[in-house]
Amino acid sequence: MKRTAVVGGGAWGTALAHTLGLCGTDVRLWARETDVVEHVNESHANPRFLAGATLSPAVRASNTMDEVLGDAELIVYAAPSHVLRAVARSGASAVPREAVLVVATKGIERETLALMTDIIAAEVPGRAVVALSGPSFALEVAHGQPTALVAASVDAMASERVQQTLSSGTLRVYTSDDVTGVELGGALKNVIAVATGIAEGLGLGLNSRAALITRGLAEMRRLGVAAGARGETFAGLTGMGDLVLTCTGALSRNRAVGIEIGNGKSLEAVLAGKESVAEGVVTTTSAVALAERHGVEMPIVSAVSRVLFGGWPPHDAIAELMGRELRPERDA
Repeated sequence: MKRTAVVGGGAWGTALAHTLGLCGTDVRLWARETDVVEHVNESHANPRFLAGATLSPAVRASNTMDEVLGDAELIVYAAPSHVLRAVARSGASAVPREAVLVVATKGIERETLALMTDIIAAEVPGRAVVALSGPSFALEVAHGQPTALVAASVDAMASERVQQTLSSGTLRVYTSDDVTGVELGGALKNVIAVATGIAEGLGLGLNSRAALITRGLAEMRRLGVAAGARGETFAGLTGMGDLVLTCTGALSRNRAVGIEIGNGKSLEAVLAGKESVAEGVVTTTSAVALAERHGVEMPIVSAVSRVLFGGWPPHDAIAELMGRELRPERDA
């Protein structure tokens, strides 16, 4: 039996650990929270982050990195983007030399504007690194709902290994070599989901949602191409697929945050007491900075930033977006 490890005991990390267990691997899950470790080991559940899911008995949890990472052939990193570097660094010495490293975190590091695979490659060097992304609510994956993901790497053997390890009757994994496109699609769609949530909270209807999704995709593609990605990647699972899911699904944390902002709550009030991270909030600042670095115009992303962090009324943001200079769609 293969030995695998998952670093991060939140909803997505737990769902992936469960999936690996069902695929026939011996899984070790690292979680910072003591109660998560106890529940996983004693009742095969994670009520704190993935309530309602029963986990594979092949999953065992620990607070100790060495215990989780030692002898693992494949390691999945699923910690939130703002702590991924610190978490990876804390366990780097225990990572086996031949392990394949899979990055399931979506985001852009605020301080460096690094992608998540770049962080892992820097903190745990000398190993093959694979980005794992796509339209996937953790609870649906844990419940065995059919899901399709993409494993992206410059190392074709590594991405194929992840594909073979994770694929099952309910999870289909495709491969790609466009790591930048796959990662930026997964990160930027969260910001657009906040925007569509804001419009929904304002009661603006389905026309507005469709416009924001479509024009948001154009912004994502524009920045991705400027950063070296292939434009067609954004028409696939990690672009359009993930964007539609996150902008419309009831389980989307980013959409939910936007709805509350649109309803008139402050960002501080919306985030107060929430344990799960809405990555779109964290990524917005990074996305604005990355767009500025590449000289790319992203009006929707900029509007979200001003609403979240600049005190801009949501109605004014919508009015400005609608009042922009008219132009052909292909150039906009």
